[in-house]
Amino acid sequence: MGLSDALPRKAGELSHGQKQWLEIGMLLAQEPRLLLVDEPAAGMTLAEREQTTALLVNLARTRAVVVVEHDMEFVRRLNCKVTVLHEGAVLAEGSLDHVTKNQDVIDVYLGR
Repeated sequence: MGLSDALPRKAGELSHGQKQWLEIGMLLAQEPRLLLVDEPAAGMTLAEREQTTALLVNLARTRAVVVVEHDMEFVRRLNCKVTVLHEGAVLAEGSLDHVTKNQDVIDVYLGR
C-alpha cells in the first residue's frame, strides 16, 4: 500500500492520500473480487494521485476494480474502459477519447 514508512504513525496523523490507501488496504484484507472506489483521487497531491493510479492499475490485474471519478485526467492515467451513466442508464462506453467525443455525452454533460 506504500505505507511502510508510516507504520509508527497513527491513522489520524496520515495525509489524506495515505488515509485513502489505508482504507483500500483494509478492504483488500477481506480479499474482495470487486473493489468499488468513489472519487479516489479527490483532495490528493499530484504525487499521491500518481501513486493511487499505480495502485489501482496494479489491483485491477487480480480483481475487478470500478472507479467512480469525475476528474478525467485521473481517468486518462488509468487507461481503462470508461462507462458514462445518465439517469441510471449507460449513455456511452469505450475509451476515454471515444466517450468524450460522443455527441450524447457532450449534450448531457456540457449542456449543448
